Amino acid sequence: QVQLVESGGGSVDTGASLGLSCVASGDTSRISAMGWYRQTPGKERELVASITAHNKIYYPDFVKGRFTISRDNDKNTLYLQMNSLKPEDTAAYFCNADLYGDYTVYWGRGTQVTVSS
Repeated sequence: QVQLVESGGGSVDTGASLGLSCVASGDTSRISAMGWYRQTPGKERELVASITAHNKIYYPDFVKGRFTISRDNDKNTLYLQMNSLKPEDTAAYFCNADLYGDYTVYWGRGTQVTVSS
C-alpha cells in the first residue's frame, strides 16, 4: 500500500503559476506510474498528466505546453508545475499511484486550485 498527500493549491488570477506536490509513503518501491487528476462538481475526474517508472510522460491536449509533470524518487515526491492558468483549470487536483502486482487504485485527498478571471 501507499499513502499520498498533495499540497500547493491556492487561489490565483488568470495567467498565474502554481506548483503542486504529492508526497508518497509506504511501499513506494513498487510504484509503476503516478499521475495528476482533477475534478470539478458535476464532472468526471480527468487525467491531467502521468509519468511511468520508465519516465514515459503523457499530457492531454488541454494542458499540453502549460503544465509539466516531474518526479523526485529520492524524496518520494511527484510535482505538477502549472503555468498560464485559466479559469477552466479550477478544480480539486488529486495525486494517483499504480503499483506493480496491485490493482488497487491509490489516491490522495486532493488540493484545491481556484483561478479567477
